[in-house]
Amino acid sequence: MWATGKDEAEIIAEAEARGGDGGGNSPAGDQGQEFESLDSILQWAIGNSDPDKLREKAAELETLSADELLKRQVEIKELMEMLKMPSDAELMKTAIADLNNSSVSLEDRKRALQELLVLVEPIDNANDLEKLGGLIPLIKQLNNADEGIRATSAWVLGKASQNNALVQNQILGYGALRRLVNMGYSSSAVEAAKALYAISSLIRDNEHGQELFLSENGYAMLQHILSTAGNSARLQKKVVSLLAYLADFHLSTGKSQASFLSKPPFHKICS
Repeated sequence: MWATGKDEAEIIAEAEARGGDGGGNSPAGDQGQEFESLDSILQWAIGNSDPDKLREKAAELETLSADELLKRQVEIKELMEMLKMPSDAELMKTAIADLNNSSVSLEDRKRALQELLVLVEPIDNANDLEKLGGLIPLIKQLNNADEGIRATSAWVLGKASQNNALVQNQILGYGALRRLVNMGYSSSAVEAAKALYAISSLIRDNEHGQELFLSENGYAMLQHILSTAGNSARLQKKVVSLLAYLADFHLSTGKSQASFLSKPPFHKICS
């Protein structure tokens, strides 16, 4: 910081005057000369300042510089800590901790699920979900009394397991498919759709998952959705899409499950 015998506003005013009509308080020898840079302004300010006051300010700065520097370093460090962005793993840990906390509010639980929904999109983060202890609390939320919590939990599981054999098998190993099949019977189109999304993510390109789906009587759930008049056309289209995939898989591999697809109402879809 430059300390001068003149107020900063006075210096700026004089500098502006020099760039204008060349008048003001400038020495006669400097009239008509414009400042080319900040350095030239500073040099002019020093030249037009009281030397005694300059020396006084310089001595004061020398006395306080060590303390002021230390204070500034502490302030900068605190600011950097405040601005430090947590890693995805740290954010996931926080969200998982909220799911495990029985006293957390419903809104905070929903927020935690929404954060996980975004965080598990990268495959590396999805693979870390089990390592961080996130799968079990997510699966437990499928039994939550709140419909929105159940639906979003299924959505997160589906997002994490999509095209990811590792996570598929981890979730299947915890027996989550049975609960998801039961959710498919929900009168809520949103809950049923999210359950169907999770099921589709778990069993696509996963023969073991498809065998479990059959053993959990998952086809009966699909039939229920198709035969229930009150179900939305969008939800029924999702069922048809999944059935078309399953039919193609089983017919191409010659699996016995394909025989089930020849029964009503599936035979019309898969023929």
